[in-house]
Amino acid sequence: MKAWKSALLGTALFAAAAGVQAQGEQFIPILSYRIGPYAAGGSGYFGGAIDYFSLVNANGGINGVKLVWEECETEYNASRGIECFERLKKQRGGASTIEPLSTGIAYGLLDRVGGDKIPMTTFGYGRADSADGRVFEWVFPIGTHYWDQAAGMIAYLAQKEGGEAKLKGKKIVHLYHDSAYGKEPFPVFDALAAKHGFEVTKIAVAHPGNTQESQWLQIRQIKPDYVILWGWGVMNPTAIKAAAKFGYPRDKVLGVWWAGSEEDVIPAGDASKGYVTAAFVAGGMSFPVMQQIKQKVYGANKGNLEDPTRMGSINHARGVAYGIIIVEAMRKAQEKYGKGKTMTGEQIRWGLENLDITEARLKEIGASGMFPPIKTSCLDHEGSGQVRFQRWDGNTWKPVTAFMQGDRALVRKLVEEGAAKYAAEKKISPRDCSKAG
Repeated sequence: MKAWKSALLGTALFAAAAGVQAQGEQFIPILSYRIGPYAAGGSGYFGGAIDYFSLVNANGGINGVKLVWEECETEYNASRGIECFERLKKQRGGASTIEPLSTGIAYGLLDRVGGDKIPMTTFGYGRADSADGRVFEWVFPIGTHYWDQAAGMIAYLAQKEGGEAKLKGKKIVHLYHDSAYGKEPFPVFDALAAKHGFEVTKIAVAHPGNTQESQWLQIRQIKPDYVILWGWGVMNPTAIKAAAKFGYPRDKVLGVWWAGSEEDVIPAGDASKGYVTAAFVAGGMSFPVMQQIKQKVYGANKGNLEDPTRMGSINHARGVAYGIIIVEAMRKAQEKYGKGKTMTGEQIRWGLENLDITEARLKEIGASGMFPPIKTSCLDHEGSGQVRFQRWDGNTWKPVTAFMQGDRALVRKLVEEGAAKYAAEKKISPRDCSKAG
């Protein structure tokens, strides 16, 4: 018996070393960050993803295939993120997909994932022009990205003003995290400013963003009609408190979706009341999928959050939504390549590119209303582009709008221009989507 077990172990180790995933398991590396100034976002998001993976396993896996994962702490640092990717990509027979939750890390992996044949998702962040799958075959800004959010923000402000024509002459400050993340929406804001005749002033905040005195002095001098807060982590409550200190109305501050979680507003206290942000996932415990996680995962003492009261928070809900999307991509891949089989990275890439999460499917999962339907293709690695807006009332987030879109024609034009430029720089021959399998 011992010799037989040793033989099996040796075979398993050989398979892992050879990059072959163990049948019945699907390995997902987790490039998490649970320490440092961005820990609240990372712990909530990855906690939500792992909770959903645990729920899937509790329900029998994906047609019997169980999800397995291993975490590596990145501290939201690009070089650490790349190191974690390189360390984990061949573990347990090989990574099936990767989700860095960091624009900086995602940029660092752009040229690596194709060579390793590991599809990368950037759910609600990352390089927006990677939505053009003809050029970025292995990258998926799934659901929505920063350029569609920026366009959605301007559409929302136009609604507030009574129409796009009323934007002419308005002054908007873009207060941004001084990183690739913070600079990502520049092209859209510039293009829409030129189109509608408003003025954008860009003001950077150095990492991590816990001192903003000079920036808000500048804002007070400019006297903008609106401030778009493009922050992350401690930068967000610092900005909200600074706005209150300098007498700037919170209902004139519009936050990016990464400035729209409970952890962004509760530390700022009453200064947060009336503050509005974008959102790409709805939070709360009213969704059946959240109740299933509560019962089957936390009820079995397998929950990933140290503080279970964070269940259903915005960051946790985003992680659950990501978990749903990647599991549905794996399920889609199995439909083509074999139900009950472990999928390779190439096969999951196909699943991500042929994803069709309908409203009916969201209802089956128990997530109807949590995020909009997503339908991807070779041309479109995003698949939705919708955003909604929410207001903090001092206790919870209340929806201000339904899921909506901004100027998608303008955004798509910028996406294709950006992708074409990247293809020229990297000497990439764009795929013919009519031949995509």
